[in-house]
Amino acid sequence: MTQNRRKNRLALIALGVIMLLAACAGGGEAESGLADLADDDVVTVFSGDLAASATASGQIEAGQRASLSVSGSSLVSDVLVRVGDEVTAGDVLMTLDTTELELNLTNAQQALRAKEASLAALLDSPSEYEIAAAEADLASAQASYDDLLDGPSAEEIEISEAGVAQANATIYSANASLNNTLSTVTEADVEAARAELVAAEAQLEQAQETNERFANDRTHNALITAENSYAEAAAKFARVSAGADANSVNQSQAEVAAAVSRRDRSQAELDELLLDPTDSELANVIYNVAQAQYNLDELLEGASDAQIAIAEAEVAQAQLDVADAEAALADAQIIAPFDGLITAVNFTVGEYASGIAIELADMNSLEVVLSVDESDLSVISTGQQANITLETWPSTNIPSEVASIAPSAAEDGSGIIAYDVHVALGETDLPIKIGMTADANLITEERADVLLVPNVAITADRQSGQFFVNLIEGETISEVEITIGLRDNNNTQVLSGVNEGDNLVIDYQVPIREGGPPGGGR
Repeated sequence: MTQNRRKNRLALIALGVIMLLAACAGGGEAESGLADLADDDVVTVFSGDLAASATASGQIEAGQRASLSVSGSSLVSDVLVRVGDEVTAGDVLMTLDTTELELNLTNAQQALRAKEASLAALLDSPSEYEIAAAEADLASAQASYDDLLDGPSAEEIEISEAGVAQANATIYSANASLNNTLSTVTEADVEAARAELVAAEAQLEQAQETNERFANDRTHNALITAENSYAEAAAKFARVSAGADANSVNQSQAEVAAAVSRRDRSQAELDELLLDPTDSELANVIYNVAQAQYNLDELLEGASDAQIAIAEAEVAQAQLDVADAEAALADAQIIAPFDGLITAVNFTVGEYASGIAIELADMNSLEVVLSVDESDLSVISTGQQANITLETWPSTNIPSEVASIAPSAAEDGSGIIAYDVHVALGETDLPIKIGMTADANLITEERADVLLVPNVAITADRQSGQFFVNLIEGETISEVEITIGLRDNNNTQVLSGVNEGDNLVIDYQVPIREGGPPGGGR
C-alpha cells in the first residue's frame, strides 16, 4: 500500500513537471486550473443582435403649443376656461368687448361702398342728361366771358342812364312835394301833384315799352323803379288832394331820402357798367370757361387708365380695411386652434387684455427636447429609434422615435454648441407632465445575427490597439487576439479570432497587458 502510494505520488509529480515543461514550451498556454473556475468566470461566444447608442437628457414638452394673443388692448367680457381644462378645436375660450370693433367694421363697409360707386361711375358711359348739363355749363361760362369782353351794349347804357334820369326826376318831384307839403295846400298844389302823377304814368309806360323790347335785368329793374315812382306820385296826389298835415310832411321827407338813395344806386350801376373789366374778373371768367370745357371733354372721353387704376387701388384698399375690421372683430373671440390642455389664463373678466391671453398645449403630441452636442449630431437622424426614461419613473422604458433636429444651434451662453433634437414620445400609460426631466438612449447603429462576446471577457492593449480573450481549448487556457466591430454597454461584435460556442475565461491571469475591457470590466 505504501509503495503503491509512493509510486502514484511520484507519477503525479512527474506528470506535473511534464505539464509545466509543456506550458513553458508552448509560450501562450498555461495550466488551466479549470477545476477552480466558477460558473460566472466563464462566458460563451454567441450570435445575436447588437445596437450602439448615444445618450442625452432633456425635458418633456408639447410638440404643439399655442400662445393666443389679443391685438391691441381690449376689455375682457367673458372667460370660459380655467387652467387644466381640456378643450377641443373651435371652442371659444375668451370673449372681448366688440362695441368699437363693430363700429369700425360698419365705417369700413360704408367707405368700401363709396369707393365701389366711384369706380362704377368711372367705368360707366355718361348719360345724355350729364352731357347736356356739361354743355350748358360751358355755354353759360362762354356767354359770361363774351359779355365781359364786349362790354355793355348801347341799349344797356341807355336804360341805365334813363334810370339815373328818372331817379333825378323823382328827387326833384319829392322835393317839390315836400315844399308843397310845408306850405298851404292850394289848387295849384293839387294840379302840380296831378301833373307829377301824369309824368310818372308816362315814365311807367316808357319803362314798360323798353322792357318789352330789351328784356333783361336792367330793363326789368327800370320797370320796377317806374312802377314805384308811379305809386308814389299817385299817393302824393291823394295826399295833396286831401290837404297837408304833420304826417304828410314826414312822409314827404322820407320820399325825398328814398329818391336820393335810388338815384345813387342807379348812378353806381351806370358807373360800373361803363368801367372796363378788372384783371381778376377777366381771369375768373377765363378759368370758368376752361374748367367747363375740361369737364365736358373728360365726360366725353371717359376715365383714363390712370384714373381707373387709382380708383381700383382705392377699392382694393377699402376691401383690405373691411377685411382687417372683420379680422379684428373675429379676434374678439379667442378660439382654440386644436385639441389640447389649457396651461395658462392670464386675464379675468373686467380687465383690459393685451398680449398673450391664453396658452394651450396638445397633450397628445408630447415629445422630449434633447440638447445634443454637435460632436454627437452626426450619428443622429430623423426616424431613429430611442428609448426614453423619466426621472419620475426611472425603471420604465418608453420606446420613442427622433422626430426632428433643429436647423440651427441653441444659444445658451456657455459657448458649447448644441442642437435641439425632438423625440416623439411613444405610447405610455404614465401620467406624464410637461416639464418632466427625461433621459434618452438613441440607437445609433444596429447589427443583426452577429458573433458577440461579453465586454468583461475582452482585454485591450491601448498602445497597440489590440484586443484579446482567454480561450478555453481542451484542458488549457490560451490568450487569443480578436478583431472587434460594433459594441454596446454589454457586448462587442467579434469579426475574427473566436467562433460561436467558444468558452472564454474572465479575468484569467495570463501575462499582464495594459488596459481593461472596453465598455467596462470586472
